[in-house]
Amino acid sequence: MANFNEHNLTDEVVRSFANTPNKRLKFLIEETVKSLHDLVRRTELTFEEWNQAIEFLTRTGQTCTPLRQEFILLSDVLGVSMLVDAVNHREREGATETTVLGPFYVGEHHVTPHGANISEGIDGEVMFVQSRVTDLAGKPLARAEIDVWHADDDGFYDSQKADYATHGPSLRARFVTDADGRFSFRTILPCSYPIPTDGPVGDLVTATQRHPMRPAHVHFLVKAEGYEPLITHVFLDGDQYLRSDVVFGVKDELIARVEPRNDAALPNGERVSGPWHLMTYDFQMKPGAGLVPRPMMAAE
Repeated sequence: MANFNEHNLTDEVVRSFANTPNKRLKFLIEETVKSLHDLVRRTELTFEEWNQAIEFLTRTGQTCTPLRQEFILLSDVLGVSMLVDAVNHREREGATETTVLGPFYVGEHHVTPHGANISEGIDGEVMFVQSRVTDLAGKPLARAEIDVWHADDDGFYDSQKADYATHGPSLRARFVTDADGRFSFRTILPCSYPIPTDGPVGDLVTATQRHPMRPAHVHFLVKAEGYEPLITHVFLDGDQYLRSDVVFGVKDELIARVEPRNDAALPNGERVSGPWHLMTYDFQMKPGAGLVPRPMMAAE
């Protein structure tokens, strides 16, 4: 006769998954059950708290759309995204450091010519980015694909704007490196910005009196045949939130000095009036393979 209680229930639940044919799935479910049950016992969770947790997770799911991933945001602010990244990239061996993907890898990233302006029609201070992709020995990697995306100087990504469906992407593109592993583009200087706070994750951040800010950065996803995909950011040196990023994504190696310039022309030869900024950052790729994430809302 069944008589489950706090002392024997966990073992019974774990045993219920004994016939799971996928060994990895079986292990993950069992460890999740044990961790959740241990949390309930250690905290002596009340019915009210359990209901609040269910409601919070329900709202998190309901907030998700084809353009918004509230669960990724939740994972980010709890540090889970960075922890998953850390345990999967323990040995970098001189390769560029990784960080979180974030919830704004959205839509198509169209192949764009080197030196192109990905910020057409967007207000902001001019910034030119020049970069190179190499292997660990410094050999240039030709034909590597790099997806880039970042927020505008109001702190919004294109997919957060009401006109995204009609105006399409901005401040995002795909580049393919030349024979010397190089690529470059013109954009605007990004700024620090708050994560979306109009949903349940924002409520959590507010309730715990944490600030919602991310330091200014540009996202890069680098893919090259025979190498592990690289998901990373380049952060702007001097940003006030570098030591308190709400998603814990900053690593010292990923901070770049953005140089103020007054030259009359950008490195691509384009004439400019007034000051502009130059970001220079090179990426070193680690041999191997790995899963390349697919942007939300990308065409099949």
